[in-house]
Amino acid sequence: MIEVAAAVLVRPDGHFLLTSRPAGKPYSGYWEFPGGKIEKDESVLQALARELYEELGIQIEQASPWITKIYAYQHATVRLHFYRVFTWHGELIGRENQQLSWQTPDKVIVAPLLPANQPIIRSLSLPSVYGITQAAELGESTMLQKIELAAQQGLRLLQVREKSMNKTQLKQFIDAIFKRTHPYQMKILINEDIALANAVGASGVHLTSSQLMDMSVRPDLAWCGASCHNIEELYHAEQLELDFVVLGPVLPTKSHPDAITLGWRKFSSMIRDYPLPVYALGGMIQADLPFAIEQGAHGIAMLRDIWKIEAVLK
Repeated sequence: MIEVAAAVLVRPDGHFLLTSRPAGKPYSGYWEFPGGKIEKDESVLQALARELYEELGIQIEQASPWITKIYAYQHATVRLHFYRVFTWHGELIGRENQQLSWQTPDKVIVAPLLPANQPIIRSLSLPSVYGITQAAELGESTMLQKIELAAQQGLRLLQVREKSMNKTQLKQFIDAIFKRTHPYQMKILINEDIALANAVGASGVHLTSSQLMDMSVRPDLAWCGASCHNIEELYHAEQLELDFVVLGPVLPTKSHPDAITLGWRKFSSMIRDYPLPVYALGGMIQADLPFAIEQGAHGIAMLRDIWKIEAVLK
């Protein structure tokens, strides 16, 4: 197993950097995320800093652990430790005569890509904030208004979770959400009900933790997430090759004030070297997002604070 540090350099506009592999190396000319082998006695971050300086002439200012993927090439099996790098200084230069290109997750125009990078680009299309509906508490009309306003402010991932609605009510509610969010290309996932998600043409489904553990095959939908609370559930979501998970509760919540919480230290430990994007759930407010990312989370999932709407969504 070859340990590799890989950097996802991310600009504020969402573009990320790909580089071409230099002549003389395996897969010469293929496009990849910059990085390289972790040397003996180096941490991932130390290796990343060294590689980015050697390859691109830049020095890291702000970087956070993200996901770790294992991929078996013909010549070697690699474990890729991806960090998202948000700020750096120095002028980007291909110091090994490699080409550089800024891309977006929904439209990568360089080719060919190294095979291990395809799922990474897909994960980058997931936004940092995951909203969860709360019509039972706010009222259906108010909820729809808040969803539309949140979409206008940038919310792009929504879970419809309304346990008190019957199938007819829920379908009507989902239809209304589609109409209000259509201009914004929001991904809408239905909690638990795979058949309903298929029937209404939703982007995907969000599995409960018990539902997750009962499954042996990933649901046949474009996007599939799941709620997890422990290592066993995280492992099973990985085996099913889901797109992301939500892990919690991290902090005390209004809905479950007596629930045992993970806390940030345990949350960070549980997702270290995990291959799927993870949203932190439980007591989250918008101000928690930067710290959650520092701890290795892809972002945060919110049930209440997000619908205050005053928060600026990203």
